[in-house]
Amino acid sequence: MKHSLQLRVSQNLAMTPQLQQAIRLLQLSSLELKTEIQESLDSNMMLEVDEAEEENATGPEQQSETKDETAELELKEEIVNVEIPDDLPVDTAWDDIYDGNISTSSSHSVTNEYLETQNTEERSLADHLMWQLNLTPFSDTDRSLAITIIDFINRDGYLTCPLIEILPIFEDEPDTDIEELEAVLHLIQSMEPAGVGARDLKECLVLQLLQLPDNTPWQFEAKNIINNHLDLLASHDYNQLMKKTSLNREQLSEAIKFIQSLNPRPGGIIHNIPVQYITPDIYVKKDSERWTVELNSESTPRLRINSGYAEMIKRADNSSDNNSLKEHLQEARWLIKSLQSRSETLLRVATSIVERQKAFLNLGEQAMKPMVLHDIAEELGMHESTISRVTTNKYMHTPRGIYELKYFFSSHVSTNSGGVASSTAIRALIKKFITEENNQKPLSDSKIALVLGQQGIKVARRTIAKYREALSIPPSNERKRLV
Repeated sequence: MKHSLQLRVSQNLAMTPQLQQAIRLLQLSSLELKTEIQESLDSNMMLEVDEAEEENATGPEQQSETKDETAELELKEEIVNVEIPDDLPVDTAWDDIYDGNISTSSSHSVTNEYLETQNTEERSLADHLMWQLNLTPFSDTDRSLAITIIDFINRDGYLTCPLIEILPIFEDEPDTDIEELEAVLHLIQSMEPAGVGARDLKECLVLQLLQLPDNTPWQFEAKNIINNHLDLLASHDYNQLMKKTSLNREQLSEAIKFIQSLNPRPGGIIHNIPVQYITPDIYVKKDSERWTVELNSESTPRLRINSGYAEMIKRADNSSDNNSLKEHLQEARWLIKSLQSRSETLLRVATSIVERQKAFLNLGEQAMKPMVLHDIAEELGMHESTISRVTTNKYMHTPRGIYELKYFFSSHVSTNSGGVASSTAIRALIKKFITEENNQKPLSDSKIALVLGQQGIKVARRTIAKYREALSIPPSNERKRLV
């Protein structure tokens, strides 16, 4: 093979650092973007927050808060300067000497102080049980057994391990047997919340019934159903239940309502899941007959170049310090430009979505139109991957609630008239049909498909089942009610 040199002209796409940064910022959520901006502010001396924008955003509420703080300081000074008499009669009341109508400067500030002092620490069910255990007299051995049993109680309040399997843990203590474990478990089951420490659903419900007064209406009937006919109740076989319990339809309905008032997951009362708050990136409002789209300025702080450091750069100086300043200045400009590009792209995509989904904003989910990423990408002249990055973890605040931008995209289903219907609209119709159905004769998936077909929407039964499961709606046999 002969070696030779050749010249070839070709084109290829290179990902510059600026483009990589712009793409990365585009797919960040508002919380991640704030973290990224804060890290850039800490590492780049050329960047600073545009204070002028923040001062312009200061509204009358912040000014009133300043006045409230001033008035509160004056009130504290008055309290400190009050002269207290040296000698007071023994039977003198405080209100006889001082005015008891001392009001705070503002109820708003008091509310803020109250909210700031709230304990937001998450408390688990195990912590709640341990707190009750510390208030209960136990021997050292029984206390050790109780702590071990509590460790095997899950968040729902159920004992996840049989006592026979817990017993080998105490093999070093020969006096510990299964009866003693049962006795300690019964003490734990008497704690709050009612039903905690149960080994199955039947025991959980019975424990809750035992803690009710004996004269509670329908308690005896409910206990009979739970102990002997819980499988019939689970399968909604009301005819067999009436036959087994000798109750008529009205009496059985009252007993079932009483059972449904019990809590099948008692541990959920204590275990609080921390609330995750969402900061919307887009605000959508209706001005007369026109829908307006605005960016949330609080989600993206405004940045600018620090003029003091920028003036220190000497163009003719090639020192390491000056070169470092130039590099920081270039990085700051890239970041500001990337943030501006991100905001513009997000606003364009959100505006296009709102224009296509005006029917949803006006009428609700049933009027949702089918839309895919390709539709928005073709309209704006962007790539589908760009639209996907823009709509990921971005939220829109509308008069109907806060939705992720991905929510507005859905597949389409053909109609008899030759048009298409959104899968989101079909799910809304399914939910509406089930809400309005007869509880004694709930609609099956085939019946729902038939009703949708009468409205011109062709949907298979298995598709109805898939949408119903996505909405966490049980099948028709589980939705059946007695009355």
